[in-house]
Amino acid sequence: MIVIKYGGHAMTDANLQSAFANEVVSLQISGKQPVVVHGGGPQIEAALEKLGIKSEFISGLRVTTPEIMNVVQQVLCGEVLRSVVSSINNAGGKAVGITGRDSNLTTAIRKPKIIKGESIDLGLVGEIDHVNTSLVTTLLADGHIPVIAPVSQDKNGEPLNVNADIAAGAIAGALKAELALFLTDVSGLYRSWPDESSLISEISSNDARELLPTLSAGMIPKITACLNAIDSGATCSRISDGRISGAITNAVSGTVGTLVYS
Repeated sequence: MIVIKYGGHAMTDANLQSAFANEVVSLQISGKQPVVVHGGGPQIEAALEKLGIKSEFISGLRVTTPEIMNVVQQVLCGEVLRSVVSSINNAGGKAVGITGRDSNLTTAIRKPKIIKGESIDLGLVGEIDHVNTSLVTTLLADGHIPVIAPVSQDKNGEPLNVNADIAAGAIAGALKAELALFLTDVSGLYRSWPDESSLISEISSNDARELLPTLSAGMIPKITACLNAIDSGATCSRISDGRISGAITNAVSGTVGTLVYS
């Protein structure tokens, strides 16, 4: 089983989205069981801008007011989820779109973010504290490809915004995936960004954990998700550029990106 986090600007390019869908279907035909967890940052930004709503990021995570949460749900659970499902089905797959709220797939808790010793309230942002894999495993057993929007909820049913990387890592760990693959807008993890010669081809989870405080804000959730996936049961994680041709095939074969191993 391979859990794929799909996001970044590759989602906004029709040709890249079609290529992604074809690769996901090919992965299933080859005997793997793909599970897709999608983001939608560019689409959310476009929707917020259209509505004249400003948003703020802290350590790569969006500060989420109730007003922004409404937009996040509309975009992720509606527009983006339907688009990804449609692309995979058009490529010959049998995709089913669900959210973290469906069948209590994920539950989350609000927790202040500690940054440089200071407690920061991110609003309606959740950290996943439980994953119920039964719906996903049932869909896989029936030959479907689950496509998951990362919106979650707390124990009282209040919707919470969960970073898609973090959601994918938690789901990959709970499913004991052989690989948690994070497709993004960069080639992998760089020791000294933006020095392209500093790309790290593979790194142990211990070394990645030590490197974490030095990383850029956008990379922090991705490496955190890689570590969480491994810590909770996934075999390994990989970060790779989703904008290149053959992104999934090359990542699964281990020829691109950064491998994080236990």
